[in-house]
Parts: sequence; C-alpha cells; structure tokens
Amino acid sequence: MSHNKDAWVSQRAYSLWESEGRPDGRGESHWAQALREFEQLELTKASPDGNDLIEKLKAAGRLMRICDEAAPAVENDRQIKAAR
Repeated sequence: MSHNKDAWVSQRAYSLWESEGRPDGRGESHWAQALREFEQLELTKASPDGNDLIEKLKAAGRLMRICDEAAPAVENDRQIKAAR
C-alpha cells in the first residue's frame, strides 16, 4: 500500500466521520467506504499528463464524425428504396 493511498483514504475517512457528526464506533465503515472510493477513482484515473484522455477524446470525435458522415448515406439509401 503506497503512502499516497493511505493518506488519501485516511483523509477521506476522517471527512466522512466529520460529515456524519463524528459518531463513535464507525471508523471501520468510514475507512472501508473511503477505500472503495479510492479504488473507483483509480479505475477512472487518467495518466498524469492526460495523454490517454486526449487520445480517447480524439477517438470519440473520429467515431462521431464517421457516424455523422454515414447518416446522410443511410438516409439517401432509404429515400431510394422508398421511391421504388
């Protein structure tokens, strides 16, 4: 377990504890929730320089353009079939 992970989870668990009014006996559940949140963030985390996100956005943009370009062709095909 890295120091950054421990620090983040500890701070988040403390924040959860404070937000619930500092209840006694909830430390384990706050820690578990903070750990789950950290793991979810790790799954969605971009690279430090953001290059992977930029590439994903570019790819999504290309797909959207391809779909937009294909849509008129499909519409023309439907019109031709309807005219028959």
